Amino acid sequence: MMRGLERFYRALLYLYPASFRNEYGRALTATFVARLRDISGPAGMLRGVLAAVGDVVPNAIAAHWEILRQDMRYAGRSLRTSVGFTLTAILVIALGVGANTAAFSLADFVLLRPLPFHEPGRLVDVWESTPGYTQMEFSPANYRDMKAMTHSFAAMGAYSDRTMNLAGTGEPRHLTVGIMTPHAMPVLGVPPLLGRAITPDDSTNEQVVVLSYGLWQTQFGEDARIVGKAIRLDGEPYTVIGVMPASFAFPTREIDAWVPLLMREAFFADRSDNFLSVVARLRPGVTTQQAAADVAAVAARLEQLDPRANERTSAIVVDMRDEMSARSRMLVLALCGAALCILLLACANLASLLLARSAHRSRELAVRAALGAGRERIVRQLVTESMALALFGGIVGVAIAIAGVPVLARLVPDSLPVNGQPSVDPRVLLVAGALVVLTGLTFGVGPAIAAGRSKALDALRSGARGGARTQRLRSVLVTIEVAACVVLLVSSGLLIRAVLRIQGTDPGFRPEGVLTLRTELTGEKAALGAERVRFYDRVLQDVRALPGVERAAYMSGLPMVMGGGVWPTTLVGAPVVRDASNTVGLRFVTPQYFAAMGIPLRAGRDIADADRRESPSVAVVSESFAKRMWPNENPIGKQFTIASIPRTIVGVVGNVRVRGLERPSEPQVYVPATQLPDGMMVFYAPKDLVIRSTVPAGTILPAVRRIIASADPDQPISDVQMLTDLVARQTSSRVTQLRLLGILATIALVIAGVGIHGLLAFAVSQRSREIGVRRALGEQARSIVGRVMREGLALATAGVAIGVLVAYLAARAMGALLAGVQPGDPLTLAGAAVLCFVTAVVGCVRPAVRAASVDPITVLRGD
Repeated sequence: MMRGLERFYRALLYLYPASFRNEYGRALTATFVARLRDISGPAGMLRGVLAAVGDVVPNAIAAHWEILRQDMRYAGRSLRTSVGFTLTAILVIALGVGANTAAFSLADFVLLRPLPFHEPGRLVDVWESTPGYTQMEFSPANYRDMKAMTHSFAAMGAYSDRTMNLAGTGEPRHLTVGIMTPHAMPVLGVPPLLGRAITPDDSTNEQVVVLSYGLWQTQFGEDARIVGKAIRLDGEPYTVIGVMPASFAFPTREIDAWVPLLMREAFFADRSDNFLSVVARLRPGVTTQQAAADVAAVAARLEQLDPRANERTSAIVVDMRDEMSARSRMLVLALCGAALCILLLACANLASLLLARSAHRSRELAVRAALGAGRERIVRQLVTESMALALFGGIVGVAIAIAGVPVLARLVPDSLPVNGQPSVDPRVLLVAGALVVLTGLTFGVGPAIAAGRSKALDALRSGARGGARTQRLRSVLVTIEVAACVVLLVSSGLLIRAVLRIQGTDPGFRPEGVLTLRTELTGEKAALGAERVRFYDRVLQDVRALPGVERAAYMSGLPMVMGGGVWPTTLVGAPVVRDASNTVGLRFVTPQYFAAMGIPLRAGRDIADADRRESPSVAVVSESFAKRMWPNENPIGKQFTIASIPRTIVGVVGNVRVRGLERPSEPQVYVPATQLPDGMMVFYAPKDLVIRSTVPAGTILPAVRRIIASADPDQPISDVQMLTDLVARQTSSRVTQLRLLGILATIALVIAGVGIHGLLAFAVSQRSREIGVRRALGEQARSIVGRVMREGLALATAGVAIGVLVAYLAARAMGALLAGVQPGDPLTLAGAAVLCFVTAVVGCVRPAVRAASVDPITVLRGD
């Protein structure tokens, strides 16, 4: 029994510091054995175990704490005496920790954090799929049948969006409103903050509204008694039944309120009228793949039931969390990759700094070893210093992250159904803490162990100058720094080329000098043609008369804002085929639209004032439409059918990138606004006013506001912007990412240059005796300079070779961002390599000059 307790006690002694254990271990063991010599039985064994634990554990903790206090005081004195080293190390760590903390906060917000719905992992979106359109909305009839015939979903709802005008609460306000079938909100499972949500009980009442938290806060002053009150939307009273919490944003963050969507029988007449997005909740235990097979089978049955309307129409299921474009996802991932490169650079630079510092402290370490300090004690002291540096660097890094996160918020996709912005929350701080520990331990322990090796101590005692192993290790670290720098430079260069290519893309119109704003008519004003035309005519007549205004017109939706509006077209009398080969974008416009936008007229004429409802149905089409339908023929006078109405082509205009600068756009068909039927296709009623002028927009905007208010005092004005700003937003997220990558690449370049300079300066100081002997034997300064320069450029060459390979692989992975630029673009690769070599040369110059200026007599006398 005693022998077992003794072994247990000896094992507990390993909780003490090694120096303490080596000096007092035997005496403590002997005392313990003597004290418990007379114990016996199970009770005695238990008492002995408790006595051992009670004796060793508190005292071991106290011993470690005392040593830690000594190490911290010593570390503080040591770091204060080397201010340059301390500040450099803290800055390097701060850059690595700060960049990665900020990047993780963005990645966590966009990619990792659960969506703010009940059991978000079971939420999916269901889409129709046709040739050329992998994700298309449902028609009401197909939605009704899909909901009734599938078995994979616990609940299913549909939604769309519309605009409504809020009046009676101050200045009229234009709202974006989600229209939800009564089952859609229950699918999401989010309880309202006040009142109730839209439920199946509202299946016969569409005059109710649920407010978003933002609208309730800004428009109604957070009135807790708002539930039950009536507000006026589009001139009609709507009863407020609830307010959603601040975190709720569905389907996008731009929604201001929600109203019920009641399915009238007329909605089910046309299966090609696709406007409903569908959200569903999977049954417990059902996977997305099983649900996809279910909806595909139902879509096949629907095609059999109505082959004309559903020809080649299938259906797909997508996890709601995955509803993000590949470009948006890659923007975030590329930034995270760049931040990891900075962390790698920071860690390598920190390790190199610590190795150099331990070498320069050789005499100090030799004295401590001579006075009896063991290897474990020296290593512990050096690790404490590295952890202190990591802690201070981490604190500064978190401050950098907090300052940088608001900039990263610009990379959050607008389609993400989450309110708020990325922030440095406890989860992110936990990651930052892990990075600090990783940096301090992983890249502090290695140099500490290298400095504390017994052979190294012997060498230090003997007064030797350095170690080839340390030199080789620092060379490897500098090579890694150069490689990471190349990766960042190549990635930034490729993205610069991509942005320049996108910005150089012709949008199909001239945005300079064009002011745009939205005056969206609603209710009867939008549904009745006479009301619409009266408003358009009055506003356009007065705006065109303003000094400096050259052209003014209305249209259904601005390019790059309204990207949909897709309809199938056929030759007159031909059957309709639903696929991308015969679809076009439909827009209703007023006269002067093409001149106001700067869209070139290729043939025929513009929309004219004479094109009224009673006139023949006409259209102006894009060049791409004319070439697709009548290649090598004059399209003027040709007829085709769109939206069940035969139309005659009277003009051909240039192609416009309505879906943005990076996405292909359908051919376009432009129809006179006066020929929009009453009560039909209200979504297409012209709403965006475009004004081309020769004077600054600020000088005419007040007059335009007065004109609109005079035409309709209750009509809100929204989305006031210059057309150039609209085009610039096409690349705004890319430009933000590019600026961040450029900053990180510049930092990497500086770190790599400093690393090469530090390594060569260290090598020169360690080899000063050798250089002095060479000079004494007649070697020229030019030869010594060349040797030092070659050493630095050799490291740069190795780093560039590795970096180019890794950069090429990284560029292939982020192909969604390159806009057609090849991952192996020779100009970008060569530019990155040249920059690194120039940096290496700059880093080599001072150490080389210092080596050449070594005085052999002074060095030899010093030895």
